[in-house]
Amino acid sequence: MEKLAILDCGGQYTKVIDRRVRELGVKSDIFPINVRAEDLKEYKSIILSGGPNSVSSNQILKFDEHLFELNIPVLGICYGMQLMSNHFGGTVDSNVKKEYGQNEIIVNTNVPIFDGLNEKQQVLMSHGDTVKIAPEGFEIIAKSGHAIAAIGNVDKKMYGLQFHPEVDLTEEGMKILENFIRKVAGYKEFYALEDRIQTSIDMIKEKVKDNKVVVLVSGGVDSAVTAALLVKALNPDNIYAIHIDSGFMRKNESDIICENLKKLGLKNLIRENAKDYFFNTVVEVNGEKLGPLVDTVDPETKRQIIGEIFIKIANNVIERLGLDPQNTFIAQGTLRPDLIESGNPDISGYAHKIKTHHNDVAIVREARKKGLIVETNSDWHKDEVRKVARKLGLEESIASRQPFPGPGLAIRLLCHDKKEEVEISNEDIEKINDIVKDTGENAKIIPIKSVGVQGDCRSYRNLALLQGSGFDLEWSKITSIAKKITDNIHSINRVGYILNSTNAIDNINCYDMKINDECVELLREVDNIVTSNLKESNVSQTFAVLVPIGVNKKYSVAIRTFVTNDFMTGRPGEIGKEVKKEMLIKSTNEILEKFSDKIEFVIYDVTSKPPATCEWQ
Repeated sequence: MEKLAILDCGGQYTKVIDRRVRELGVKSDIFPINVRAEDLKEYKSIILSGGPNSVSSNQILKFDEHLFELNIPVLGICYGMQLMSNHFGGTVDSNVKKEYGQNEIIVNTNVPIFDGLNEKQQVLMSHGDTVKIAPEGFEIIAKSGHAIAAIGNVDKKMYGLQFHPEVDLTEEGMKILENFIRKVAGYKEFYALEDRIQTSIDMIKEKVKDNKVVVLVSGGVDSAVTAALLVKALNPDNIYAIHIDSGFMRKNESDIICENLKKLGLKNLIRENAKDYFFNTVVEVNGEKLGPLVDTVDPETKRQIIGEIFIKIANNVIERLGLDPQNTFIAQGTLRPDLIESGNPDISGYAHKIKTHHNDVAIVREARKKGLIVETNSDWHKDEVRKVARKLGLEESIASRQPFPGPGLAIRLLCHDKKEEVEISNEDIEKINDIVKDTGENAKIIPIKSVGVQGDCRSYRNLALLQGSGFDLEWSKITSIAKKITDNIHSINRVGYILNSTNAIDNINCYDMKINDECVELLREVDNIVTSNLKESNVSQTFAVLVPIGVNKKYSVAIRTFVTNDFMTGRPGEIGKEVKKEMLIKSTNEILEKFSDKIEFVIYDVTSKPPATCEWQ
């Protein structure tokens, strides 16, 4: 079969490239960037991924330079383009202005890779360095303003793209990749998703055999697909499904989940109520004691604690059931993006950790080394899992269910400790005031941090708030301002817009907040209002975040909507388009009426991924 090799430079989107190539009907394999060139001789072309490193410093990744002598087409994406350019004698330099998010570029439609496209293209940029001078033999085939956005050597069939064609925010990205695959590299064959499903079932049979397997089921589509695949592959008597109620579930969610799970044909279903254990347990990770959650502020630490406790509870249930822990497998619905964002060394030797996923903490990695972890979905992205769910005959309520992270509401509470606040620099204050000058909007940098991804690296940076016309906002203007802020002020990775324009944001205070019954229950109720009212929105995900800021009150609520196919990149739902303005007004009014004594502002997250992540933590 015709195959394509993807060389991983540590990019967050490496697996998205793989998925896109498979969508286009070509079998692909991922290798580390330092793979030997002779190991790639059976491949018809190569794609070099993006990555967090720089070629203009001692960070440059080492690779077998003979790969450029294999006489096969090569496509370099972002860092991959810089690596290729540097190899052939081009000049790579750091931009003063970083580019994160959607940008317009002008392309040369006369070259094969841009054949059939319009001259103007909307693409996703996520980089600091850029090619300043193209190498000899390469021509500039796309520009972003005055900057080089793509280079090409038509004779060598080698191309470099500074943007990411593999993500949704590059609107014609699939066409660009298809041009490379079919018109440049000349692939003829077709590779289907069904092959992957059977591969997963065969893997389960081969790995588990007649042993017992415990599957951790959250009720989401990922773990439901895992459970359904186990039922197809194994004797149902050997499958034990555990639903752990951590105390961070959405309103009435555990009841609904357990009802749905019974319909999958799971004979052994255990519901474990473990709120007190999650709130109050101290765990040990790599010799360091962490927790309890009620005293924890840092989001990474929260995720690590929750992940450790999940597996400890699963092991407790295994022992209670009288199963042999040395011969009992644990199955979970881990997706490839989970492993990529967690910086899993088995997936990439160079990827930066964006955030620890609860299903890839240290205790899970140790069990994985022993061969006791079964991950049926680890080669898939979210949209592929939904397709698999439908092919397996799962109910649409499960197949299309909005994702809910394993740590649940715990990572939608922006815990804060005023003692750890970092003072905002006067330079950044001047920059943000200059950006909003003459726009009619007010802006303020808030020393509340959230998680983002910028240039393939994790960022944990400040929130900026905009205040102006409330629900009468001009969407394109606000998102344009938000992009200018995150592009030009590197201490900011997320921008929120205040919907209820009442008190001036100049007087905002930040408050201490840690996990407790009051804030968890408040978020549960607020989230229920938001998700119920916005359930008809044409978005991939909707949820609420509790933020400890206000003028006279202790809390504010952030509403996050997200439009995406794969959750590796995406954008907020546009008010008046994907999100109905009247339903947003209804949600805001209900929140302020019901919790007038607690909630100050209702904020709408207007940031794309990158530079923000979908979740705030």
